[in-house]
Amino acid sequence: MVKPFVPQLVYFEPKALEYPLGKTLYDKFSNMDVEIRETTSHNQVRNLPGENDFQKYRIAKSTLVVGLRKTLKFDTSKPSAEYAIPFATGCMGHCHYCYLQTTMGSKPYIRTYVNTEDIFQAAERYMEERAPEITRFEASCTSDIVGVDHLTHTLKDAIEFFGKTEHGLLRFVTKFAHVDHLLDADHKGRTRFRFSINDDFVIKFFEPGTSRLKERIEAAVKVAEAGYPLGFIIAPIYLHEGWREGYRQMLEELEAALPAVAKKDLTFELIQHRFTKPAKRVIQKNYPMTKLELDESKRKSKWGKYGIWKYVYNDNEQEEMKELFMKTIPKLFPKATIEYFT
Repeated sequence: MVKPFVPQLVYFEPKALEYPLGKTLYDKFSNMDVEIRETTSHNQVRNLPGENDFQKYRIAKSTLVVGLRKTLKFDTSKPSAEYAIPFATGCMGHCHYCYLQTTMGSKPYIRTYVNTEDIFQAAERYMEERAPEITRFEASCTSDIVGVDHLTHTLKDAIEFFGKTEHGLLRFVTKFAHVDHLLDADHKGRTRFRFSINDDFVIKFFEPGTSRLKERIEAAVKVAEAGYPLGFIIAPIYLHEGWREGYRQMLEELEAALPAVAKKDLTFELIQHRFTKPAKRVIQKNYPMTKLELDESKRKSKWGKYGIWKYVYNDNEQEEMKELFMKTIPKLFPKATIEYFT
């Protein structure tokens, strides 16, 4: 079982201590066996311990920077939501395929933001602009927010904030099972709690540092029993020997475990494995022994929205994936919605 994340090293931006959450976190880490440092800005976090890039990368993934979110213009977050709402950046997991490896660049440490009221006020403005339409906010575009929230409770505050709104909905996804502190949040059904799931092969070989499938399903059962709308992102769908049986077994395990109440309002999002050339370079540098298949000649190239080619499965393989999931999910979960396949 993966233990809840505890950073080895914590940096505080000076202004973070002017906020109640910043003070709370400083007191919390002061009472733990954690090294605390000060930095003028997260951009000044340098000279992390480690004798080489490999070691420094791993230490960075266990480093937390407590600071302020200065940019309050939210990015769009299609297809899962209208906007990404930023509470944290970075992740403590070591998923080999993760796109955060390239978007985070040379700074893979985790950041959490303490000026949550500013972020909530910005969200209010976005909701007002679109009212009376509902505005969905995705809280896990740049992080696995659940992985750090047992320390910060920022996500819990956000769940309760959106519970009071009329035109806002919150969404997030996690690979971690550390959800107990979120079960009593007053969500009022306005937060969809999603879990990223995969078959045992993918989790074993490509998702180190995250909760196992059985643990994620057990956590999903708790979340369903707490009355949250529930969802699952199956990502990345990865073709390996025995993939059909692996994914079918995963879905059968999920169906057997979930209570009936959860199956009435269930969503699935399906995302095939893809990569870019810059991502491939970073993955092979950070995980030189990875078994991840990254051969461009076996893939179909597709122009991405960020102005770079990405490599997805060819059309026949995509059809095989679709066929498996579009048949199996409705059979096991007849009331579920498949939101998209991409």
